[in-house]
Amino acid sequence: MALKITEECINCDVCEPVCPNDAIYAGEDIYVINPQLCTECVGHHDTPQCVDICPVDCIPKDPEHPETQDELMAKYQKLTAN
Repeated sequence: MALKITEECINCDVCEPVCPNDAIYAGEDIYVINPQLCTECVGHHDTPQCVDICPVDCIPKDPEHPETQDELMAKYQKLTAN
């Protein structure tokens, strides 16, 4: 499942640089995660780096984008194929 950033985001800027897929970017009010690029760090790390570093715990799984571990791995492989 892709992750999302909730309104509790304090725009501390720590999540964007740790995303290996460049899925996180500054939105109009808070940071945003592009679900097409988010693999929950599958293929890169054992845990989602943005979740690990977030000081306010505002990055849950996005129920609107359910994915299995196998689907996340397939997305990772597609993103890193080039």
